[in-house]
Amino acid sequence: MANRAGCGWQAGDVGILTFHCSDNYGAMLQAYGLKQCLRSHGVAADIVRYEPPFLTGRHWRLPYVPIQNVWSLAAMGYGFLHNLQAGAQFARRRKNMGRFRKTYLIDKGQPRVLFLPGLRKLPYRRYVVGSDQIWNPAITYGLRKAYFGAFAGARDAHVTAYAASLGGASLPEKYRQEFSVLLRNLDAVSVRETGAVPYVQQFFPGKVETVLDPVFFLEKEEWEKVERAPGQGKYILAYTTEPNRQMAEYVQALSRKTGLAAVELRAAAGRDAGVAAAAGPAEFLGYIHHAAYVVTNSFHAAAFSIIFEKQFLVFAHSTVNERLASVLAVHGLEDRLCRNGGGIDAPVDWPAVRARTAAAVKSSREFLIKHVAEGLK
Repeated sequence: MANRAGCGWQAGDVGILTFHCSDNYGAMLQAYGLKQCLRSHGVAADIVRYEPPFLTGRHWRLPYVPIQNVWSLAAMGYGFLHNLQAGAQFARRRKNMGRFRKTYLIDKGQPRVLFLPGLRKLPYRRYVVGSDQIWNPAITYGLRKAYFGAFAGARDAHVTAYAASLGGASLPEKYRQEFSVLLRNLDAVSVRETGAVPYVQQFFPGKVETVLDPVFFLEKEEWEKVERAPGQGKYILAYTTEPNRQMAEYVQALSRKTGLAAVELRAAAGRDAGVAAAAGPAEFLGYIHHAAYVVTNSFHAAAFSIIFEKQFLVFAHSTVNERLASVLAVHGLEDRLCRNGGGIDAPVDWPAVRARTAAAVKSSREFLIKHVAEGLK
């Protein structure tokens, strides 16, 4: 494996390029799920420490984002003031994020790569790009060659896209030509959202498959070993990735109805009462696992609500709702989407959900192993 005792760090056979360096719950947890799945099948897989400033910089005390217009400067200024206001919560959040990354994602001694393509040729025989929104130009500030295997070394290796996401069903028209060219670097392609298949299939000569996010590769018992429980009684967990007034009103009404306190988990540090803002990925898992109810518009909060079999309700996201609709449909939980008329107390046939999950996991794992592990024999 990549971290051989007494030998220092040595590269494995497979390098994973994903968003592990982003202080984002889902980004780090999906990276862990993918790495663990490959290693459990005897594949010496590493998460490549590709840590570009456009991903890491947004989480600095003085945030950095690539300068595109005056609004970029305004966003950095606002982020800096917000982080100052958060005080010790900001430092605690960064510490929890860093602890998870060092414990579960990166092997000691792994070198950091800031730029790809770059001068350094990576040592892997095969690459996996994904999962997460690696093909969403709104997150990566344009399409990045690294997430298509378009760099030195990868051109001579087999490159598989696993559960890559565009964020929606297609890309803006201005990216059409560039996307079609970049896809030529890939040997196998799978995406996370069913709705994105027709768009990607236009440009890729092989079959484009739909697979599960890699968090589903691990059973809930495995995630329980990773989680850090919040240490409080029953509560309603609210986790939003964008403000949603309807969702906030629903949580308030549910709290009045059940008599349970509402805990708001935020993706950014803050100091508001009743808000858990210093959580890392392990704490995120604990908050979901031990909640009486989960109300969210987050893909990964919905995914872990399924894994932990929670009573949950999903509110639509304004820009990337394709991800939410797709994951619910795979598991037969379309009624968990608020706009479809479902309620949080509606009964869930969890044995039927488990069967659907198992089938999707099986086909997803087969795709991954077929295109990654078998070529290493």
